[in-house]
Amino acid sequence: MCTSIAMKTGDFYFGRNMDLEYELNGSVVIAPRNFPFIFRRTSPLKHHFAMIGMAVMAQGVPLYAEAVNEKGLCMAGLNFPDNAYYSPQEDPDKINISPFELIHWILGKCGSIAEVRELIKQTHLVNIHFSAHLPLSPLHWHIADQEASLVMENTRDGLFLYDNPVGVLTNNPGFHFQMTNLCQYLNLTTGCPANCFSEKAKIKPFGMGFGCIGLPGDFSPASRFVKTGFLALNSVCPENEQGSVSQLFHLLDAVAMPRGSVLTPEDQYDTTIYSCCINASKGLYYYKTYANNQLTAVDMNRENLNSCSLKIYPLIRCQQVAWMN
Repeated sequence: MCTSIAMKTGDFYFGRNMDLEYELNGSVVIAPRNFPFIFRRTSPLKHHFAMIGMAVMAQGVPLYAEAVNEKGLCMAGLNFPDNAYYSPQEDPDKINISPFELIHWILGKCGSIAEVRELIKQTHLVNIHFSAHLPLSPLHWHIADQEASLVMENTRDGLFLYDNPVGVLTNNPGFHFQMTNLCQYLNLTTGCPANCFSEKAKIKPFGMGFGCIGLPGDFSPASRFVKTGFLALNSVCPENEQGSVSQLFHLLDAVAMPRGSVLTPEDQYDTTIYSCCINASKGLYYYKTYANNQLTAVDMNRENLNSCSLKIYPLIRCQQVAWMN
């Protein structure tokens, strides 16, 4: 489970909810330009675009859940069970990349969606686990810059890049279904709805929000896609940093999962363990966790981006309170 949003105001912003039934031992990690990314089946990236994002550290490698590079290109991996497929066979005519390497590969080399489209033509996803203790997760990916948004899905039918005019992504089913499903909600409006019931029935709304009747409120992926898409496409906020960051977190909060609301088949609670908002134009990463809803921020450009060493910021999980007296 997860939800991601790409949003353009004065700057370009990208955010996501991480919904899991367990705690992710993540940190905010900056990979500077000269930190070497080692790949299993192709040459290392010894020099690349710097990036910042949420990652789990494994054997000195940042396994990013989402990140932005210094050019403002963003990418997030979201759960895509039963649909994601990674070939066990390498392709001798393409560059073979494991899915756990994909964010390093794309954000390290590409500065725009246009460059992503060209790089993906040369890329083949191959089923190589990080280790015996860290198998691959079934994922699809939301990739966005300030001009465009894409969804990348690798299934048994092949690798597909979809234009994403809604600018949001959730989970199953595939993106094609999610876009088709929006047609069932053409009646939604942010305004006061007209009486289409019958001219004979002299009825009118008895409160505000009647135009949104029918907007899904459950936590299923299809419902979250519809709700997030409707809210994001109709979003209005000040085009400054404070207004934009606040708005994106409000959009994410609208589909966040309180503990106890979703029980998995294994009797565990699916919970929004963290939410993040990235100012991709300025390299600013904001986050809050389930236990600490006060915002914490890391500025990528306050660090030495020509370094060869990772900069790691453990998450603040204890509730922070700004006391007034």
